[in-house]
Amino acid sequence: MTAELSPTPADWRERAACRGPGVDPELFFPEQGGSAKPAKQVCHRCPVRADCLDYAIATRQQFGIWGGLSEQERRRLRGRAR
Repeated sequence: MTAELSPTPADWRERAACRGPGVDPELFFPEQGGSAKPAKQVCHRCPVRADCLDYAIATRQQFGIWGGLSEQERRRLRGRAR
């Protein structure tokens, strides 16, 4: 098991709204020029949005919508945190 996939005491992934029934994982990886809005709507109602965003920033996820932000938005956020 890799460190980035190891379970935590309160594994936020199990409570993520994106894991719910009827949510297509492809929403979170829109094609270039495609809309991220449907994924961000799911994130908006997610109880673990902050945990997801923290994970994406810490592991430098390069693709997809994580914690309601695109990679470009996460890069800007990391830049402000320095």
